[in-house]
Amino acid sequence: MTGSVRTTAVIGSALILGSLLALGLVWGGSYFKGAAEVWQQSSRSVTVRGLAEREVAADMVLWPLNYTVNANSLSDLEQQLSSNEQLIRQFLEARGFDMGNVSVTPPRITDQFSNMYGGERPDERYRAEATLLLRTDNVSGVIEAVPQATALVRQGVLLSPSYEYRTEFLFTGLDAIKPEMIAEATADARNAAQQFAEDSGSGVGGIRQATQGYFSIEDLDSYTPHIKRIRVVTTVDYSLEE
Repeated sequence: MTGSVRTTAVIGSALILGSLLALGLVWGGSYFKGAAEVWQQSSRSVTVRGLAEREVAADMVLWPLNYTVNANSLSDLEQQLSSNEQLIRQFLEARGFDMGNVSVTPPRITDQFSNMYGGERPDERYRAEATLLLRTDNVSGVIEAVPQATALVRQGVLLSPSYEYRTEFLFTGLDAIKPEMIAEATADARNAAQQFAEDSGSGVGGIRQATQGYFSIEDLDSYTPHIKRIRVVTTVDYSLEE
């Protein structure tokens, strides 16, 4: 009698355990199936890039007029530096530039005799170099005046143009056009995502993630540095819908 009761209890426990395991497998299978569907749905996305470009005119210019003088005495050197500076100022003022936008660097003076080790010495012992810098928003005025600077050479001003002292055209109004360009780049990215979605039989959903690239400002070309090309690229991750 006792053995029969124990057998019945064991069978009952096994049935209960089996039922719990079966229920667990059914629930677990449903959970994993749901998780897989969520994962599969969340993985349906496309990452695209959008580009916005504009050409704008420079609104600021830096025009350095670098000049050199030579003399056998420091007093003569200083006098020539002062004379050259005044001639350049007169040249700029005659063309309507504001003298309040002009600054002059301290001269760099070289004793040329001290650098000679034998051989023929130069005629003048001292050489000085200075730069008068015009910073102005009168871009068209500078473009017109640059080729006229030969008038200074005829007056004895030894201009020394170089890459270091090149005229620089700048665009300072980037903040004003940033929002519009970002919107244009985002719209361009969505057009690309829309094309991809159509090709794959899907629809474009919302933005999952977006990254704004850096704004670049470059000369249109080496012959028109006063025209700038501005570019920005955005990277956008869109969800795809059935």
